[in-house]
Amino acid sequence: MQLLKVLGAQVTATCDTRRMELVRGLGADRVVDYTAGDFTRDAQAYDVVFDAVGKSSLLRCRRLVRPRGSYLWSDLGPMWQNLFFSGAFRPLIDRRYPLEQIVEAYRYVETGRRIGSVVIDVVPASS
Repeated sequence: MQLLKVLGAQVTATCDTRRMELVRGLGADRVVDYTAGDFTRDAQAYDVVFDAVGKSSLLRCRRLVRPRGSYLWSDLGPMWQNLFFSGAFRPLIDRRYPLEQIVEAYRYVETGRRIGSVVIDVVPASS
């Protein structure tokens, strides 16, 4: 979302009620609360629909995509995850876990409640 705003896009985002202010603070022009109803029933259509958390599908969202529009999802592969944007991108970190707690970190991600990245801290072994 932040990258799109830097490029001048108008951004509509979806989130739950308690995260609406956070999402507005990250740059969303409009925020749709998906707990208040089915976001795929939004009256607007969009040039691009981007599923940033991998919880939807083109089949479910197709009515939101304008003719000749695009539907994108977040499985962009490892090289895309390492983009560097000097000063324009503020990563959102939800939680950090030491490597020894990677199972707990995975369980937390699987709950679907995360609002940003979950970071695993890896400390090199002492020589």
